[in-house]
Amino acid sequence: MRLRSLLAMTDLGLELVTGEEELDRFVRWVVTQDLPDPSRYLSGGELVLTGMQWRSGPQDSETFVAALARSKAAALATGDARYGAPPEDVVQACRKYRIPLFRVDERVAFATVTERITRMLSTGRAADLTAILDRHRQLVSGTGLGSVLDLIERDLDMRCWVMSTTGRVVAGPVEPPPARTVTEFLSARRLPHVVRTGPRPYSLFAVDEFGTSRVADWLLVFDSDCSDWPEQRRALAGELAAIVSLERVRNDDRQRAEGRLAEELVQLIVSDAKPAEIISRLELTGLGVTDSYVAVAAAAEDVLRPRELRALLREILYGRTPAAGLVDGEAIALIPADAAARTEIGSALRTLEPGLGGIRLSIGVSGIVDGEGLRGAVEEARYARRMAAGRGRAGALVGHDELATHMMLLASVPDEVRRMFRLRLLDPLVTYDQDNGADLVHTLQIFLQTNGSWTRSAELLHLHVNTLRYRIARIEELTGRDLSRLEDRVDFFLALALG
Repeated sequence: MRLRSLLAMTDLGLELVTGEEELDRFVRWVVTQDLPDPSRYLSGGELVLTGMQWRSGPQDSETFVAALARSKAAALATGDARYGAPPEDVVQACRKYRIPLFRVDERVAFATVTERITRMLSTGRAADLTAILDRHRQLVSGTGLGSVLDLIERDLDMRCWVMSTTGRVVAGPVEPPPARTVTEFLSARRLPHVVRTGPRPYSLFAVDEFGTSRVADWLLVFDSDCSDWPEQRRALAGELAAIVSLERVRNDDRQRAEGRLAEELVQLIVSDAKPAEIISRLELTGLGVTDSYVAVAAAAEDVLRPRELRALLREILYGRTPAAGLVDGEAIALIPADAAARTEIGSALRTLEPGLGGIRLSIGVSGIVDGEGLRGAVEEARYARRMAAGRGRAGALVGHDELATHMMLLASVPDEVRRMFRLRLLDPLVTYDQDNGADLVHTLQIFLQTNGSWTRSAELLHLHVNTLRYRIARIEELTGRDLSRLEDRVDFFLALALG
């Protein structure tokens, strides 16, 4: 209970002498003390009742009240029996050490004050337990985090928001906290962290500080300074973080059938599956074949765990019901076609960038395709993502309009044509490499990247030039192509791009 609640207990007749600005302090317990230094018997948050037997002169007030302040007592209440009213030296010491001072009328026994306040504290703890059980009940019944935060605000007069690191308010009051709270959270050296906007403080806590990378986590924002909180309130913040973490896990789409189907769909798209299989899985996932889509690919240089990368991409794309999966360290998502997607992804990246630190998050966005062009869209997004990674920024984004024209051309080719073209040119080399432990496909890639330079290719492959010439001859023999011809080089380049 707060100190100001004592003034509402009219039957006790407590009178506030000084300390009105401290009445929001919480009272944890009531003790009676008349020792000159009571600190050894205090642990913080107590209302200390005293008959002032410790006072033999004005100098004793400084010692006694200083001991209360060191022990973080909530307040002091003095009886009238000895002095009739608190002496001025006691009042001045309480003002100096910011200890609220109450006067207890001599007609009211300390035992009565102790019994009455203790009963109120016990009732409050029972109410706290009821509130906790009620919070869990509301979560189980599916009313969500909003009801929990409403209870906390109503019962404890403490407003709180749950936010994502992209700035989305997951739950909380209608009026959001200042936008800079997310930036402060991402860049804070340690948590919890207090940020001030004008005279108003906000306390920032991680939801899963030790289990999730901060950039992929959610945060709790309280509209008060946690450095002034009693231990019980800090414990409540920890319990709330645990509840939010459980709710987040419960809402993870991987726990549901549609999430698992979406991951399987992405795996099929990047595999050698036939177009008919992809279309069939697309329909199972609830996506339309004739609808339009955009593919998005993201990677973070192996800094984020796969589940964190996937969750972060879904958060960046929040509101677009993405079908997301993981492929070779990349998170890939399909979203309904939206001309504003790239702009909003860029905005989310700018919000995240202050907290990326050493993480280099790169994102690629494809052009718009229908259900039959998904493979091309995913390849386009992955290619754009690799271009973004090459820019060396903490957060980089490349859209399909920045891609080389050959990638745009390949993305528009039907899946079956792309598959047959690639297999016809590269399958003989892939089979030979598998059967003989050779490295012809990689040799071909390097040879084309160096524009057919024998010396440079041999250096990059750590081969003698004669060995390289033998490998190129073998490639030409297996494929029936001539790598001295520009047309054949272009065909191989395109086939490798398709792979």
